[in-house]
Amino acid sequence: MKKAYLETYGCQMNVNDTEVIFSILQGAGYARTENIEEADLIMANTCSVRDNAEQRIWGRLEVFNRQRKLRPGTLVGIVGCMAERLKDKLLDTRKVDLVAGPDAYRSLPRLLEAIAPESPQIDVLLSREETYADITPVRTDKNGISAFISIMRGCNNVCSYCVVPYTRGAERSRDAHSIVREACDVYQKGYKEVTLLGQNVDSYLWKSGTECVNFARLLEMVAAVAPDLRVRFATSHPKDISDEVIAVMASHPNICRHIHLPVQSGSSRMLALMRRKYDREWYLERVAAIRKAMPDCGLTTDVIAGFCSETEQDHQDTLSLMEEVGFDWAFMFAYSDRPGTLANRTMQDDVPADVKNRRLNEIIGLQNRKSLERYRSQIGKELEVLVEGPSKRDPAQLCGRASNNMMCVFPARGRQAGTYAHVRVTDCTSATLICE
Repeated sequence: MKKAYLETYGCQMNVNDTEVIFSILQGAGYARTENIEEADLIMANTCSVRDNAEQRIWGRLEVFNRQRKLRPGTLVGIVGCMAERLKDKLLDTRKVDLVAGPDAYRSLPRLLEAIAPESPQIDVLLSREETYADITPVRTDKNGISAFISIMRGCNNVCSYCVVPYTRGAERSRDAHSIVREACDVYQKGYKEVTLLGQNVDSYLWKSGTECVNFARLLEMVAAVAPDLRVRFATSHPKDISDEVIAVMASHPNICRHIHLPVQSGSSRMLALMRRKYDREWYLERVAAIRKAMPDCGLTTDVIAGFCSETEQDHQDTLSLMEEVGFDWAFMFAYSDRPGTLANRTMQDDVPADVKNRRLNEIIGLQNRKSLERYRSQIGKELEVLVEGPSKRDPAQLCGRASNNMMCVFPARGRQAGTYAHVRVTDCTSATLICE
């Protein structure tokens, strides 16, 4: 049997896609390997959201090709969003034998069979139907505790800075019953947590005949699989997260009390330019609704510094919103212009790099302070933690996440990964709760 080596970059969606790819490759006679030096097929599952992610892949291609020179006949491929966005440019470099977009994974066996020395293969056609609902992913996580389940693909929002609609296509929701079957399968295999994945999970909507399942109903269906199966989801969109979803979360103890709710900017003017379809006031109202129903709910976010035409006042609006909400944690980035997006075509990336970096550093500094405040607020509380395994810093300590997604460390004392531990928070850093 041939061996396939696959590196995954970017979001959790790509992690799930990698598991789907291995399932398809397995049917074509490939076994997974983590040793690049023995692989017959070397691939990278890529992300195009930020430029530095793409630049890293170009560097990895040099490493892949050194392996190809050492072992003639080894194949090199790029799959995922970067494959979709760059298409022929990848083949023109003559560094890859295969280019496959996010909707072309079923064609991988055919493409691999057709590769010849002067005949690289490409398939980047986007689909309005493909959800890979009938494919059982080959789980690649190391701990065997947490599994990702894709509930939808693509995105219809077309935010002005984002490449996702162009690389993953239009939004389509997966059969709700296939999602529940997959959740049952991973639970029976010993997994204790599932994360439902989509670019905008709140817009999930599956219809078949007279049956109609929205995201709130899907959450209930997955939560009903087993009371000790934790359910998480990512990512929510502020314009779509409904009172119904919030109510379902509040009424099911095994649906984790954590929402990743990307704000991107605290300025209504910037949000309009970004085509986020909500304003500052709407976002704050959604936060208030979440915290009224679930005061203990963890909130994390994404923030972009220096988007096109951002003024100092726009930046201050972002800082003031972050101060008011008090996020547990955030992904924070300086804006990078992505070719093909609406912003790239119609706006000027006119905020100087030094200004972007200064604003980003102010955002990071504020978030570090707010994270420490949020984590300190947990001291003295008792939490239920799903044990993930030994702490990286101290094998005598275990680590795991509370329902609110905060990482906890505590003495092992014979406990095992995959079990639940009840802990009391005694101290913290800005990223970890120290417990007994």
